[in-house]
Amino acid sequence: MLERALENMLFRSRWLMAPFYVGLVVSLVVLLIQFVRELLHFMLQALVATESDVILGILTLVDLTLTGNLVLIVIFSGYENFVSRIDPAGHPDWPEWMTKVDFTGLKQKLLASIVAISAISLLKAFMHIDPAADQTALMWKVVIHVVFVVSSLLLAFSDKIGDGKVHDNKIEGGKVPSENH
Repeated sequence: MLERALENMLFRSRWLMAPFYVGLVVSLVVLLIQFVRELLHFMLQALVATESDVILGILTLVDLTLTGNLVLIVIFSGYENFVSRIDPAGHPDWPEWMTKVDFTGLKQKLLASIVAISAISLLKAFMHIDPAADQTALMWKVVIHVVFVVSSLLLAFSDKIGDGKVHDNKIEGGKVPSENH
């Protein structure tokens, strides 16, 4: 009976995560405000901006959009995986992926988004290269980006190895072979 009560308390504690996801929705609103601010600045400078400035403005907007997508992925997938299922039946335009991303898929989507955001940041830094600029800061951006890329590849590889072990141990009929064979 004590074990069942403890299990119920632990199971219901997942709802403590709900305010975190609400906080991420608030951060999405803050990100939207920043996006609108950047968009207005971009539009006001469009007639006098150089080609490089236009590209940098677009990259900034893409960067903010990817960050917003990252936050949405965390909100929906995290809530669905760790708090409660979401019933998409009443929402005809509900994206299919939102209820199908498992924890492995969530990790891969997060890292892919981080790599994309890092790549845009690196591209913006390369477009602002100044011979007098601090080359060490640029080198560190490259190193950090490479670390993100390598981490993504290692995570994908480890997930593939983990999935392979599960699938390799199964035979037809769903039975796992015994170790004596």
